[in-house]
Amino acid sequence: MANPSLLILAGDGIGPEVMNEVKRIIDWFGAKRDLAFDVSEDLVGGAAYDKHGVPLHDDTMAKAQSVDAVLLGAVGGPAYDNLDFSVKPERGLLRLRKEMDLFANLRPAQCFDALADFSSLKKDIVAGLDIMIVRELTSGVYFGEPRGIHMEDNMRVGINTQRYTEAEIERGARAAFELAMKRNKKLCSMEKANVMESGILWRDVVTEVHRDYPEVALSHMYADNGAMQLVRAPKQFDVIYTDNLFGDILSDCAAMLTGSLGMLPSASLGLPMANGRPKAMYEPVHGSAPDIAGQGKANPIACILSFAMALRYSFDQGAEADRLEAAIETVLADGARTADLMGPEGGVPLSTTQMGDAILTALDASL
Repeated sequence: MANPSLLILAGDGIGPEVMNEVKRIIDWFGAKRDLAFDVSEDLVGGAAYDKHGVPLHDDTMAKAQSVDAVLLGAVGGPAYDNLDFSVKPERGLLRLRKEMDLFANLRPAQCFDALADFSSLKKDIVAGLDIMIVRELTSGVYFGEPRGIHMEDNMRVGINTQRYTEAEIERGARAAFELAMKRNKKLCSMEKANVMESGILWRDVVTEVHRDYPEVALSHMYADNGAMQLVRAPKQFDVIYTDNLFGDILSDCAAMLTGSLGMLPSASLGLPMANGRPKAMYEPVHGSAPDIAGQGKANPIACILSFAMALRYSFDQGAEADRLEAAIETVLADGARTADLMGPEGGVPLSTTQMGDAILTALDASL
């Protein structure tokens, strides 16, 4: 059988640096675990704009549609701040999500034991934290029409439309319930049904889908209360399902509970392809971090953990995903730290490449 295919879109800022470490991990699995991938690379974001004048070339979009999974680094940077909105680097990312129909964004917030002291919350609040946020990714206010800025009564008016269909809510809900069934059978749906009609529909549809998953304990929560509860008592949650806008905000909030954005991966999944694998893109939660780009300071763990999610969700290699995650846990427990994870005691942080070296050493020790 042919090797599974991966398209790497390293992107901008620290994207290429952290993706280099992922490529070393991919090579390790091919050499040491007989798990080889056919890897191709292309441009996205500002890098694509610099070469093609658009943040995602049509040929790249076609490649993304044809492979088994896409690995993305990061997009954006100050050099592109003054571009027209239609060609900003982020539009390339949004196009990938929309045209691949990646409707379920999985963002885990897991606090590694060795990093419990790095959270901005007290250790006992976050120790052992393991939340999965499922964010609907292809609809809502980011895509709704009408949108734009126009003149009205001699003043500028900005318009964005929150729009959801029953079907869009339902398919994301089913993905969330399926995850809940594989975890602790507990799901909290978050919306603003008290002030938004889309929230009323959201709550109704999720409740209807729940009938097919009676083993899952379903609760509903207004998203603003959800944000408060995430910083008050985050371990009350297991799987959270929410819309595109609230999911963007709540998942970043949950990410910081773990100590650093440099630790958080994500998966964006769509419907199964002909080979049974879902349409999929994997990317770290952190941005392009232009302030440290090219300096070897970036933490590659979130990007590496994104590949671990690819092993788990795209390639049915859960045991190998466990191996990679355990190697990272070992490295952190041994005190390895990049600059973003340095505590008040100080010390010399590892470079991006040195952290990759440490993880590869731990993988070798796992054999």
